[in-house]
Amino acid sequence: MSESHIGRRSFLKLAALGAGSTLAFGKENDTIRTATNEEIKNPFPGSKKVRTICSICSAGCGIEAEVKDGVWIRQDMAIDHPISQGSHCCKGIDQIDLTKSKQRIKYPMKKVNGKWERISWETAINEIADKMLEIRKEDGPDCVEFLGSAKFSNEQAFYFRKFAAFWGTNNIDHVARI
Repeated sequence: MSESHIGRRSFLKLAALGAGSTLAFGKENDTIRTATNEEIKNPFPGSKKVRTICSICSAGCGIEAEVKDGVWIRQDMAIDHPISQGSHCCKGIDQIDLTKSKQRIKYPMKKVNGKWERISWETAINEIADKMLEIRKEDGPDCVEFLGSAKFSNEQAFYFRKFAAFWGTNNIDHVARI
């Protein structure tokens, strides 16, 4: 896959050409029109707004997701949300793109003979567990560091800490410090 690169000057020329063509030909051919009041009020008929929370970090900013037929089609900031107060960080703005990305991995993959292959969740968990036990046997429990998540609740953090203690180490930290 090759990357295409366009210079600033070429981009400006193409942008001017596009704007000029739209002005010259778009209006007369009725290809561009003003949105109706109904289209402005409801741009995706049949969709519903769902208030949810951004899952990037633990701040808990509000998102108004627009969902149609079970698919997240667009998002807006939750203006009256007590945490984010109508704003998002740059990661939160891209939350929908992270969720809908074609590059998002939705199941475990393993590289076999230089190629990625899909494996079952059970296989992935067993292989990781076996490798971790092998590492602990060879190098001791302190050779592993456990990194907690910014999205852990108090209870999840408690169990995560307990897991590290049962593993035999105090090497535990929070991912936000990295």
